[in-house]
Amino acid sequence: MSDRWIRVSEKILTQIKSLEKHKERDRLELVSSMRVALGGLEMSLQGWKQWVNNPNVMTRFKKEDLDKMNKKLIEFTKAFIEYDLEATKLGMKRGLKARKKAEDKEKKKEKPEAYVT
Repeated sequence: MSDRWIRVSEKILTQIKSLEKHKERDRLELVSSMRVALGGLEMSLQGWKQWVNNPNVMTRFKKEDLDKMNKKLIEFTKAFIEYDLEATKLGMKRGLKARKKAEDKEKKKEKPEAYVT
């Protein structure tokens, strides 16, 4: 599985690098690029979780290796969550909060009310 994982990961990385080179992109191309990036991230996270949850894998690493991995993952995670907060706040400024409230109201209207007998 590791050889296959490496090939798939390298293919995704190549695809992401290729998308990164395109400078003039319309909104749909940008969204498509984000989907590829998030798909690659999702696949990688699933792999990491499988490793970390498997003692047979993790015991093969030295403490120094684990320390390096931990530091990198903490660094990536903090940066990603900080950006996530920034993007979420921008989305709220762009009206996503109001849109969600309106959608929630519509959903409530669609639900049949319970009858009391």
